[in-house]
Amino acid sequence: MMVKIAAIQMCSGVDPEKNALRMDALVREAHAGGAVYIQTPEMTGALQRDRKGLAEILRPEETDLIVARAKGLSAELGVYLHVGSTAIALEDGKTANRGFLFGPDGELVCRYDKIHMFDVDLDNGESWRESAVYRPGSEARVAHLPFGALGFAICYDVRFPQLFRAEAMAGAEIVSLPAAFTRQTGEAHWEVLVRARAIENGVFLIAAAQAGLHEDGRETYGNSMIVDPWGRILARAPSVGEAVIMADIDIAETIAARAKIPNLKNARDFELTEVRL
Repeated sequence: MMVKIAAIQMCSGVDPEKNALRMDALVREAHAGGAVYIQTPEMTGALQRDRKGLAEILRPEETDLIVARAKGLSAELGVYLHVGSTAIALEDGKTANRGFLFGPDGELVCRYDKIHMFDVDLDNGESWRESAVYRPGSEARVAHLPFGALGFAICYDVRFPQLFRAEAMAGAEIVSLPAAFTRQTGEAHWEVLVRARAIENGVFLIAAAQAGLHEDGRETYGNSMIVDPWGRILARAPSVGEAVIMADIDIAETIAARAKIPNLKNARDFELTEVRL
């Protein structure tokens, strides 16, 4: 079953209302191009590293602007609209980095909270502690859609292959990877990680990314990609600026790739023995 899917690249600022307007325009562009599944990047609603500024715009899921706009858009356009993620206020005072998939009727199909927190110290003094603000998720998800089974991951999750393997073993034929990769890590690892996760699991990988210099001072890598189960890049956005990329995908290609290299079936349990001199 051939379907057209789209990944939207954004440069979200600190104002959710402005970001919602840009999301709306780009989703409509993707729909006009024939896409039936449309994915937006991580933190579509706002990229805001200042904690006080983030607290001022945080809303619970029930009143969040991006969630409401996406719900209405999916119903109006009759598409599967996947908000890659946005920051959601939780009852315990923490925040979720949460993705939402809405169906063509506007109803919520699935939500996913980013599992792995970006707590790193990079070169040139760049340091991040996502766990200081966000509560990590604890549940992987696979949504069975008419055109294929969709697994979920967000940004830093890409460095944890066990998540992708678990979703593939549970039947995922497509895995979503919305992201806001830093320029430094993106230049080093983005493409190789995205293609590797697609190849080793025999899945389509859809990775909508943030791109460019943001109002909060961070710089993201862009290069949104759609990759097939053989690791071929079907569509790619530039490193800066908004973009809508699209590709026609057919789950038969997942079946074919897994038949050629059946590593999911060939995997074996093993014991690990350490030898110390």
